[in-house]
Amino acid sequence: MPEGVERTPDEALTEAQRLLDDGLPFHAHEVLEDAWKATTGPERELWRGLAQLAVCVTHAARGNPRGAATLLDRAARNLEPFVGDPPHDVDVVGLLAWARAADPSGPLAPPSLRTGSPGPP
Repeated sequence: MPEGVERTPDEALTEAQRLLDDGLPFHAHEVLEDAWKATTGPERELWRGLAQLAVCVTHAARGNPRGAATLLDRAARNLEPFVGDPPHDVDVVGLLAWARAADPSGPLAPPSLRTGSPGPP
């Protein structure tokens, strides 16, 4: 997956969700990281938090619960400021609930990034 691909927020979220649902969380992280790096202003931390959630799933799958737990915490801190007015239909409340309930000691089911997103089949 090439890095540095410019996508609209909708394209980035759609592609990242597809990759998460397909069991490719690190690739989803790369898509979200591209959005994070391309964004300026307050939304930058939203994208950073989303990228951290995706790579957290990778760490958990690879047997690194400490790394996964650290990223869950960082992601939650980056997402919390957006609870009141989440941009791009990002399900910030749902993602925070997912992060708080996640057990990083084993594989994690991928989160749904957007409100109304069906998640994995």
